[in-house]
Amino acid sequence: MSREEFSDMPLHQKIKTLYLEGTFVVAIRYYRHKVNLYLLENDYVEVFYNHKEDKIDKIDFLPRDHSRMKFYLDQIKLVN
Repeated sequence: MSREEFSDMPLHQKIKTLYLEGTFVVAIRYYRHKVNLYLLENDYVEVFYNHKEDKIDKIDFLPRDHSRMKFYLDQIKLVN
């Protein structure tokens, strides 16, 4: 599936696609959201969950050079 196809999906279909085809990587807190990062094929996808309103506000691709990537990297620990 292309990025454009995924972007054009309604929210409920994006959720289903991530659940069935994506791999959960890590979660962070970002302002008023809990943001879950998924790997979908070769792209990172963020799910912005607003816990105060109990709803998903946005699902979008994360560019690999985005400054928010540092927040995710800080959560990952590699061990031998």
